[in-house]
Amino acid sequence: MLIVNGKIITFENKNRILEDQAIYVQGDMIIEIKDQTELMNLYPNETVIDAQGQYVMPGNICAHTHFYGAFSRGMGIPGPQPKDFPEILKKLWWPLDLALDEAAVRYSVEVMLLDAIQHGTTTLFDHHASPNFIDGSLDVIMDSVTKAGVRASLCYEVTDRNGNDGTKAGIRENIRFIERCKKNPLPTISATFGMHASLTVSDQTLEACAEAIPEGIGIHTHVAEHSIDEYDSISKSGIRVIDRLNKFNLLGQNSIAVHAVHVDAKEIAILEETKTWVTHQPRSNMNNAVGLPRVEEMLRAGIPVCIGTDGFSSTMWEEWKTVYLAHKLWNLDPRRMNGSDVIKMGVYNNAGLARMLFPKAPIGVIKPGAFADLIFVNYYPFTPFNPGNLPWHILFGFNESQVTTTIVGGKVLMKNRQLLTMDEKRIAAEAKTIVPEIWKRYEEFVGRY
Repeated sequence: MLIVNGKIITFENKNRILEDQAIYVQGDMIIEIKDQTELMNLYPNETVIDAQGQYVMPGNICAHTHFYGAFSRGMGIPGPQPKDFPEILKKLWWPLDLALDEAAVRYSVEVMLLDAIQHGTTTLFDHHASPNFIDGSLDVIMDSVTKAGVRASLCYEVTDRNGNDGTKAGIRENIRFIERCKKNPLPTISATFGMHASLTVSDQTLEACAEAIPEGIGIHTHVAEHSIDEYDSISKSGIRVIDRLNKFNLLGQNSIAVHAVHVDAKEIAILEETKTWVTHQPRSNMNNAVGLPRVEEMLRAGIPVCIGTDGFSSTMWEEWKTVYLAHKLWNLDPRRMNGSDVIKMGVYNNAGLARMLFPKAPIGVIKPGAFADLIFVNYYPFTPFNPGNLPWHILFGFNESQVTTTIVGGKVLMKNRQLLTMDEKRIAAEAKTIVPEIWKRYEEFVGRY
């Protein structure tokens, strides 16, 4: 296809905004970016997509999410309101994931993918849990992701909280899916090895995971989201969470540490030394009242900090804005969290993480040889607009409702706000019919932990 009449935001390492140029896409790749008239003369028979003066950008990337949490929307928690994050886990998330069966997993993925496509998020890193439906659960997610057309990294969270059989099943599901991805690779699917968090796994489980994980595969796990994780690690092993994970050789350039709110200076140093990725989810941190991580210090230390949503809607610019604002309030200092640092995390670091798990081609950039993961944004600036002030246009002007077209791997998933690969009304209606039973099962599991 040829994409014409767009203003192209490339997000190269030295960002450019190109006008009067077109993008030639062949298969799932960007092949050429040249003068529009020249490309139209070179490829007169290609399908033409007219961007109609909109901005053409790389699709957004979500570095950490939970598709399975979709059906918590609008759900009441029985009894007194949870007073802290440990109670939120015990009264909300752990009973909810127990309530999920195969149909619930499938529909929770589909409604979350609808949200992603409509809001311009083209690559997502999912972290799954469904203790009563473990075997084959990642295949169900993969099937929905593939049909929708987005790009996703998948894993299953290993935890001891549901007994030894559940632990073994979680390890087995991760390894089975990793091997499947190796034997039958798909361009839009990748695998990591999921663990819930240090606080729900024993040393024996960490050792079993370390022995099972194939070479070149990293973990995707929550780290020190609440101080209880640190105190639990000290109680179990005499060392803090990052030290504990490092002891079992689970950190490294292929691993993702989610949140890292309560890590100390030494743990930050270990994260940097091991080249471990960190993901920041401020909306979730604020909702759970767990505090905010020392993101600026981590960036200064050289840690590649990324941005995810932790299961909130896939509105990445909204998450970026929360990063920008929350740290100013947390530190009582309007000078904190520069907009350029937000772009560094949300664009460049997220793209680097995506490239690690989808190594065939760059993601998150518009240049020849990159994946054709693109969005059109209907934004009309009324002040000067250039690469230097782009971060603040995004933070104070861009909105996900302005996304009109979403393309992943050269496949158009939404055009002029019309979904082409998913039927929103049907999916929402069918999901709504199964949710009452899911909520009923959830209420039966409340109090189990």
